[in-house]
Amino acid sequence: MSTLAHDSKYQLVTRRLGLWLFILSESMIFIALLFTRFLMQGVYRPEELNQTLGLGITTILLISSFTANRAEVRIAQGDRTGFLRNLAITIILGLVFLVVVVAVEWPEALHFAPPSTGYGTLFFAITGMHAFHVLTGLIILIIIFFQGKRGQYSPEDHWGAESGVVYWHFVDVVWIFVYPILYLFGP
Repeated sequence: MSTLAHDSKYQLVTRRLGLWLFILSESMIFIALLFTRFLMQGVYRPEELNQTLGLGITTILLISSFTANRAEVRIAQGDRTGFLRNLAITIILGLVFLVVVVAVEWPEALHFAPPSTGYGTLFFAITGMHAFHVLTGLIILIIIFFQGKRGQYSPEDHWGAESGVVYWHFVDVVWIFVYPILYLFGP
């Protein structure tokens, strides 16, 4: 193996390790918030919490993870058009999720779980932290989309796209824990 190929492989391994360590550190924030929910509120959940809306936004986010994965696979196969199409769908779904949370879910929740209550504080802290991560993920995916349009990624070198998609999957996995803990546990 040439020195250049060895250095490139080492660099990719180092980047992946760094990304996973970052994701692990970000996970600790959510673990602390989710444990705090049970420590402060037990399994209490307001009956007014919109279960249909919660399931709907969860479905949107899970579908976005599927299209993000398809985008990564497409660029690894050299299909730039498929990469861009799937990434655009992921971005649109992420935007829909974020808009619904901020414009529909939060105003509804203000009526039965204001931030001045224990559940309200935790609900807005957890969903707000998650919304911040969704927004961050969307910014990353939009940057990757425009880089992809300029032909920056190839089957041999698509680390930027891979890392953005891994981060998006992290955002989705966090929601898989947030959804049942906020929406399903309780009376």
